[in-house]
Amino acid sequence: MNRTLRLTGPIVVGADGSAGARAAATWGVQAADRHETSLELWHALGIPDYYLGSVPPSDELLRKVKNRGETILREAADTVGRAYGPVVRTQLSDDSAAPALIEASGMARLIVLGATEHSRFTALFGGSVTTALAGRAHCPVVSVRGHTWDLPTAWRQPVVVGVDGSPAAGTAIAAAFDEACARGADLVAVHAWEDVSASRSFGDPAGNYGWGAFTESSRRRLAEQVSKFRDGYPDVEVHQVVVHDEPRQELLRWSGRAQLIVVGDRGRGGFRGLLLGSTAQSLIHHAACPVLIARTAAS
Repeated sequence: MNRTLRLTGPIVVGADGSAGARAAATWGVQAADRHETSLELWHALGIPDYYLGSVPPSDELLRKVKNRGETILREAADTVGRAYGPVVRTQLSDDSAAPALIEASGMARLIVLGATEHSRFTALFGGSVTTALAGRAHCPVVSVRGHTWDLPTAWRQPVVVGVDGSPAAGTAIAAAFDEACARGADLVAVHAWEDVSASRSFGDPAGNYGWGAFTESSRRRLAEQVSKFRDGYPDVEVHQVVVHDEPRQELLRWSGRAQLIVVGDRGRGGFRGLLLGSTAQSLIHHAACPVLIARTAAS
């Protein structure tokens, strides 16, 4: 599988009129500026959801829905246009939110969504639109969480990437280097591991086994994975952290002092066919800063 990131295309932001979507638009316009690319605001009308069985919605309802969608896009474009300039494209889709943005991800560099989605579309695919996109999109997906990322001091905070040795980790590292470089930020590569079964296999169910050898081996593997990307980003200062702890808890702690957390879509311990790993899901819902789920055009 080709795991190369798409480094061209617009930043696409989902706009639904919510406070979370406005935060996503602000984050998106900053990302577009850093990556020197264009910004597109997408709104999904969700026309299929208005059908009652085979009975189509009335023309009057469709007009109201379209007028509301156009208003949401116009207001969002006016808001970001004051910071980014007038060249902001908008797109109105008849489809529901997740299918529309999955389609957009085929040509986008990033899909950006607000963390607080309170609409009737959030139940699609059995979870939020963000979870659906993070599991199915053809490019990285960003969930904009927290508030400190928009403070003047945010540039001092690092980009943090979770590395677990899985195939998806390489994509996450590449995305993290790209973001750290664009932001002029340090990169912290974190490998956290917790394996209760390993303790038991060594006859130590209490977990008192000496993990020094495992920790040293993990440090070497992490250094090897990171080194594959360092030559392409010589200006990015890298820090490597290895801890014996649950990955999601360690990354949640780091989210309180990072400007961005980057993880792969599926981790080392994921079940075959699972659309999104448990660590990524936990970060989407609980991180204190924006979270980038690294996916590629070939995912």
